[in-house]
Amino acid sequence: MKSHLAFLIATFFGLGYSKIAPGTIGSLATLPVVFLLASFGGISTVIIGATAAFVLGVISVKEVLKSTPHDPSFVVIDEVAGQTLTFVPVAAYLQNHTDAWSIYLTGFILFRLFDISKPQPVGWADRKIINAWGVMLDDIIAGVYAMLILYILFIFGFII
Repeated sequence: MKSHLAFLIATFFGLGYSKIAPGTIGSLATLPVVFLLASFGGISTVIIGATAAFVLGVISVKEVLKSTPHDPSFVVIDEVAGQTLTFVPVAAYLQNHTDAWSIYLTGFILFRLFDISKPQPVGWADRKIINAWGVMLDDIIAGVYAMLILYILFIFGFII
């Protein structure tokens, strides 16, 4: 992958260069993407989106890491993958309920909470896997945590 394209993907089209909270900006910018994915195809397109972000993330981050330190703050494709993954179990509901802003807000907050606080094994992946897989994996694990809590809140009717 060409270096310019790798940086474009890794920064989610430049959003990672934000001077203020690039990870949060990357996660926030993912929400309209998830909205479109869920609206047009439900769970299957959200899964495809999360998978594509992960695969493109590993490939682009591998290239970026050739010229930068491990997990630079401008790399936000990992947040895109993890944030998208958060919404997989509620994607069918989101497909038919385009006004479910509380689900998007809750999923966003949960993902950021787990991504920032790094409970185990998120913290382990962040510290111990020092390559493109590690950059991506900690956010995927944070996304799984957020996904599980979001789904529990959803099935018990705490959010709709």
